[in-house]
Parts: sequence; C-alpha cells; structure tokens
Amino acid sequence: MAVSTDTAPRPTRRADADAYRDEWTGWLRIMLLIRRFEERAGEAYSIGHIGGFCHLYIGQEAVAVGTISALRDDDYVISAYREHGQALARGMTARSVMAELFGKATGCSGGKGGSMHLFDLERGFMGGHGIVGGQIPLGAGFAFAAKYRGTEQVSLTYFGEAAANIGSFHEALNIAALWKLPAIFVIENNGYGMGTSVRRSAAITDLADRAASYGMPGVVVDGQDVIAVREATDEAVARARAGEGPTLMDIRTYRYVGHSMSDAPHGTYRSKDEVEEFRQRDPVMVLEERMREAGLLDDAALEALEAEVTAEVADAVQFAEESPEPDADQLWTDVLAPVKEND
Repeated sequence: MAVSTDTAPRPTRRADADAYRDEWTGWLRIMLLIRRFEERAGEAYSIGHIGGFCHLYIGQEAVAVGTISALRDDDYVISAYREHGQALARGMTARSVMAELFGKATGCSGGKGGSMHLFDLERGFMGGHGIVGGQIPLGAGFAFAAKYRGTEQVSLTYFGEAAANIGSFHEALNIAALWKLPAIFVIENNGYGMGTSVRRSAAITDLADRAASYGMPGVVVDGQDVIAVREATDEAVARARAGEGPTLMDIRTYRYVGHSMSDAPHGTYRSKDEVEEFRQRDPVMVLEERMREAGLLDDAALEALEAEVTAEVADAVQFAEESPEPDADQLWTDVLAPVKEND
C-alpha cells in the first residue's frame, strides 16, 4: 500500500479543528522542540562536545508525537538507538536528555548511557537500545507484565524497518499474538537500514503485511502527518486495552540527516533530489499548514513557539556544558552484579 504524498488536508474524524486547538498546538510545540534540540545536538557533536554514536531524529518528529500522545502516563515505551525525539515526546526534559548526550552526571542515565541509552523509569521510558531489534522482545515482555497484573497498560515498541528482519521480531510478534498481549509494535520505516534501502533488504516491502502471519492487524500510516499517526495509534491502543491483542504499525517516514553523525545526508546511497523531495512533506510543515488552514495558527503564534523552544534548547545546552562529569565511583553502579573492592 502506497502512502499518499498529497499535502492537502484530508477529512478525519477530528472534523471540528477548533476543538483541538490546544492539543495540536501542544503537538507542534513538541515537534519544534525535537527539531531544534536535534539541530543543536548535531552542532555540539560536530565540535566534540558529544562523543560516541549519535543518531538524530530530524524528519521523523510526527511519529514520536503522534504515537506517544495517545498513551497514558503509566504505559510503557521502549525504543532503539534513534530515540532522542521519543524521549522528549514522553516528557523527559531537554536538560536531562542533553546532559546525557554530553555524558554528564545530571543526564537521565547519569552520563553513562549516552545518546543510544536514554532511560526514565518514572515516565515509563524503558530505554533506548543499541542492539538492533533487541528491544522488541522486551516490549512484548512489558505487555505480558501488564496483562499478568491486570493493569490495562499497553507497551509501545519502536524499531526500524531493518530490525523487522531480525529473528526476535518474528518471535516477539508470534508470542504477543498468541497470548493477545497489549502490545503495539511500531516500525519507524524511514526507508533505509543504515545505507541499505528496504527494497534491497525485504522481499515484501509492505511490512505491515507480515502481521497477517500472526493473526494481528497490520496498518500502513503516513508518518509525515501527526494527525494520521495519532488516529492510527488511538485505534491500536483501544484494541490493546480491550484485550484484543497487538497491532503492527508500519509508519512511513523519512530522516533528513544521515544514519548517524558519521554518515552524509546524501550523495552516497540516496540523492540530494530525493531528500529535497521528501522535505516537501516536512512533518512540522504539514502540521503548521493544517493549523493555518483551520485558523488555529498565525505568524505571531508560530514565532512565539519558536522563541520558546529555542530558549529551552539553549538552556539545555548551557546546563549540559556546566554540569559535572560522573564521579569515578559511578563505574561500579548500575551493574548486574555487585563489584568487590580491589577487584
């Protein structure tokens, strides 16, 4: 199933746009926050203030905001290594995330996780994971825990289209469907696993079709339209809470940057023209245009939002720069087994 590239507003069940002014404004603010945060993170990485791996979320903002906004505060979220945007959408502060990227003690993982391992138990953000596909069975496990305890929580697991070729993907979806677990499996399908196109790595490129093998719904979603993402997620969440089992969401999106900071945005496995074509449906722009056409946004309001998030990100960078490094004794904390002195 092809995803429409038509930018014109489409009828949705949210017909009365004015009733959603605050909600849509909130989504736009978070999407702008993610975009500006990632831009500053890229700059900081380029001058050596951030080390290790760093995978930016620029272009995929509608996926995080549209899915996470459909969840309860006590639901579980687990992700891969491109998770800065999801962490911010879940309510983690720009300060705590930026400080973690800088490797500072004030970071959400104490400065020991870095870009790929953000974590916040209080917000149910159960970590970014650097092993491709490794988080998928964990997401199923959180869903099992919720069903076992009878809490009506759901578990939302993010992964890329390349991870859908990992064995744990099939194992997790099979058991989730068999036990009707309250799980939502989100493929953030940006078209490329590192530099390999999905057309070269998957025999069936409509990845949602795989859901039929496990007897669960599989849906293709326009990942550049936050409203479409939210509505599809609402349906998956309702299904999960009603005890009807999991859903597989193939959310079609696009990253405007390289796979990581060590990868060029274009010129190797994709052309500049391709990137520019997808920029015509920038998810931030799509929501802005929808709100303008509905009379919910004007230049003054947008400028105010931009100023607000720019200041928040600048504050986060300053906070990270001024925060202390972790103490050396923190090497021995948060490990699986206790470490004896002098070992």
